Amino acid sequence: MLVNVALVLGTFVFMEGVAWFTHKYVMHGFLWSWHLDHHNHHKGFFEWNDLFALVFSTVAITLIISGVEIPEWRFLAWIGAGVTLYGIFYFLFHDVIVHRRVKIKFKAKNPYLQRIIRAHYVHHQVHTKEGAEAFGFLYAPKKYDVLPRRSANKSSSAAL
Repeated sequence: MLVNVALVLGTFVFMEGVAWFTHKYVMHGFLWSWHLDHHNHHKGFFEWNDLFALVFSTVAITLIISGVEIPEWRFLAWIGAGVTLYGIFYFLFHDVIVHRRVKIKFKAKNPYLQRIIRAHYVHHQVHTKEGAEAFGFLYAPKKYDVLPRRSANKSSSAAL
């Protein structure tokens, strides 16, 4: 049981690296044609970019079915569950919280959540294939933290 939990959680963590690599080198690379409309305004709810969700879900489904149907490969079902768990978190963060594709009232108060949202907004400031930064989805470096504002008194006294 503990091994299965480790497989799910390990796969979840590993998927952030897979997502970062895919985002930087595939979505902003040879499959930019699928990702382009995600960086630019478009009409309608669906985007070509949603095809990536189909690709990742097909991988997860294949892993789960293989693990369930082939007893020697049972571990694949747990890896597929980790991919699925990552997909759920990705959807909630990326599509619901950041891009508001599902309309909900939500204000991020948690500093970590604010950091990853800010990093994603920085990523979307670039509307072309090249020049973007911050390719992660559920992790962002501390450089995207908000720096505390200095009061006018502190800044003017520091200059003296």
